[in-house]
Amino acid sequence: MNLKDSVAIVTGGARGIGRGIAYELAKEGARIVVADLPSVAADRAETIAEIKRLGSDAIAVDVDVRDYAQCQAMVQAAIDKWGQVDVLVNNAGVISVGFVVGLTEEAWDLVMDVNVKGTFLCSKAVGQHMMQRRSGRIINLSSQAGKSGKPGVSHYCASKFAVIGFTQALAGEMAPFDVTVNAICPGEVDSYMWREVLVPAVAAGRGISREAAWEEVSQKEVPLGRPQTVEDMGQAVVFLCKAGNITGESINISGGTEMH
Repeated sequence: MNLKDSVAIVTGGARGIGRGIAYELAKEGARIVVADLPSVAADRAETIAEIKRLGSDAIAVDVDVRDYAQCQAMVQAAIDKWGQVDVLVNNAGVISVGFVVGLTEEAWDLVMDVNVKGTFLCSKAVGQHMMQRRSGRIINLSSQAGKSGKPGVSHYCASKFAVIGFTQALAGEMAPFDVTVNAICPGEVDSYMWREVLVPAVAAGRGISREAAWEEVSQKEVPLGRPQTVEDMGQAVVFLCKAGNITGESINISGGTEMH
């Protein structure tokens, strides 16, 4: 797929990995729907301003990916603006920390609803359009935690394992329509999830500072000795958009932390 003048929806696109993906797609000439919650409107405005500085175009759309009507409206907004949707990046996600014996049903349900149901609903919302056009790319965000289970984040692991299974199944369904479906599996990325949720938990568990905890998990425990970046994730998405013969894959971008 030539990304010049293509249209890409990035959920959770206002900041972090979503923002990095949006920027890399914009550098290739894609027009971006930055879809996110109203609560991050200021971040989203910054993202859109930078996309325009990069020479592309972007619009903001409010979406809660747990609501199918909002997912449909998101897709329709892209079609109303530019007439098509070429790429969907299911990036919106949440995480929390807690052992199973103390994990609440509410915490479990939130993670599963956003990470799994949201991926399903957004894919469903755009699927018929891509099938009719016989063209498209759907790229889901899984995780290295979707390949190997990690203590303290069972619900997150379950959600990201589910995303990989969903990716494989949807890839088979969409293949006759020349729509590819893949996933990327980020490792230790300096993003909101790591900085605000995971690093504090690691620091508390090991009795060290947050700075020391981040150094340990992102450098000492990574075979390549460095954290991954949001740009890495965006470049992987660009690659999968251009790779017409790759589908049903879940690609690790973890500096060697996950090789399965």
